This record gives sequence, C-alpha cells and structure tokens, in this order.
Amino acid sequence: MKTGLLYDPVFLEHKTSQGHPECSERLQVSIQHLKQQSWFDALTQLTSKFAELDWIETVHSYDYIKRAQETCASGNAFLDSVDVSICPESFDIACQATGAVLEIADKVINKDIDNGFALIRPPGHHAEQDQALGFCLFNNVAILAKYLQKQYQLDKILILDWDVHHGNGTQHTFEADPSVLYISTHQYPFYPGTGAYSETGIHKGAGATLNCPVHAGASDSDYELIFRDKILPKIDEFKPEAIIISAGFDAHIDDPLGQVKLSTEFYAWMTERIMEKADQYSDKRIISVLEGGYNLDMLPLCIEKHLSTLKSYGV
Repeated sequence: MKTGLLYDPVFLEHKTSQGHPECSERLQVSIQHLKQQSWFDALTQLTSKFAELDWIETVHSYDYIKRAQETCASGNAFLDSVDVSICPESFDIACQATGAVLEIADKVINKDIDNGFALIRPPGHHAEQDQALGFCLFNNVAILAKYLQKQYQLDKILILDWDVHHGNGTQHTFEADPSVLYISTHQYPFYPGTGAYSETGIHKGAGATLNCPVHAGASDSDYELIFRDKILPKIDEFKPEAIIISAGFDAHIDDPLGQVKLSTEFYAWMTERIMEKADQYSDKRIISVLEGGYNLDMLPLCIEKHLSTLKSYGV
C-alpha cells in the first residue's frame, strides 16, 4: 500500500490552557515515535494547506465561522465552551487542519496514494453547524465528506467513528442524508450524551446512522462482536465509494478520559477489517483523521499500529 502521512508543526501552535488534555504534546510525542519506525521513510509525506472558507461553509454556518475567527483574534481563552480552549492562532490552525484532510483526499482520489492519515489538531467530530464543542472547532471529517461528494462526485461516503466519545456533530450533519453512512462505536452513556442505539437517522436519512454504544469496561471481544454482527454487515449493505475514519484512540484501556478497555493491538484489527471493505467497495480509498487519544505514552503506539496497518495490509 502507498500510504500518505500529513503532519505539520503548525498544528502545535494551537495552544490550549495549562493541563488541558488536548495539548500540543499529543502530536509531538506521536511524530517523534513514528519517525523511529523502520517503515516511516516509506510513507508519502504530504504538505498541509488552508481550507477555503467555502468548503468549511458546507458544514458550518457563516455566522459561526465569523464568530470563531473574531473570538480567536480577540485573545479570548475559550470558544463557546470552556472545553474549547483557544489562542489567537487557533482559527487559522483549524482552517489548516481542515485543509490537511482535503489535501489527503486529493491525493487519494488522484491515486498518488492508496490511503492516508491526518496527524492533526484541533480535532473535529463534536463541532456542530453553529457551535464549537468538546475540543473541536471545525468538523474535519464532515467537511471532508462534503468535499468528496461535491469536488469528486462520489455518491456514497462512509464515516466510521471509533473515538470513545460519540461524534454528535458528524451525526447531526448527516442524519437526514442517505448518501453518507455514519457509524459510531462509543462509550454510552457518556459525553456528549448522544449516540443511543435508537438514533438511526431522520427523514430520508432514516437507517443511514448506525450507533453501536458500549458500556464502560467494554473490551476487544465486545468490539469484535459489534464489528462482525453490526458494523461490517452494514458496510456490505451500503457499499461505500470512499471511507473516512474518525480515528480517536481514547477507547484504549489506559486513556484517562474514557473507561473502554481496548488493547493497542486491536486498533490494527479494526484497521484491517475496514481495509478489507475498502478493497471490496472503495478502490482502497481510506482517509483517516485523528480525533481523540490523551495518554501521551499510549497514543503514539496506537497510531503506530493504525498507520503501519494502513501501509502494510495486503503486502
């Protein structure tokens, strides 16, 4: 597999408050660890770019984008919520994080790479149309799905979210849209309070949302059963033309923000199952985007498992 990695030191300049779990060190320790791997130089290194605001407006309202820009520029410490810690540079960096995932999409669609991973921050899946939430400014994966459809005329997009927290913003963006299948497995009940199994989409999008909530203490075997019984059959039914992964690593057993108990190795297992489906339906196209993961010792190891599997599967 030809796998792309997009990382840029600019993402470290999104400074959050002291002690905030979503900190620059998450990316620093991860890229340092990846560079020590024997296969790192075989990755295609990609360069980030700014997302045009027109693309961000496919998901977020103009008023929200303007408020985010003005709030960051004002020097305010928070945007909309004390969870969303910001600095004056945060707006521009969030635009560049979104641009990074669009750059990977261009490379995947043009077959410069088979798949790619965006090692970016701030994360995105909690961001709503008109509200920053849960460490997130712009919903990177939702904007990416819109981009694939509008720029490349792909009809059916799968977003798989395995972050320990439910991606409320992503679900709400597409809950009435049958062309985007949103699948999430997450701890429940838990922050942000959404993601019950009964939430399956609305109006024309009924059936195009699959929530697979798990209890605190859920393990590899619980997730494997959910994948085999629910997630993989749903993907077979949908037959996506591209697959996006909201790749949070905070369902790891040692993560401080969740109580799910996945092993490091299980991230490779989940990645393999999704790559099998990408081979079947999506011409190998997978774009994976970092969301959560807050244990600075374990996050690099989980990303290593995920990225090395993206690179080596089928070789």
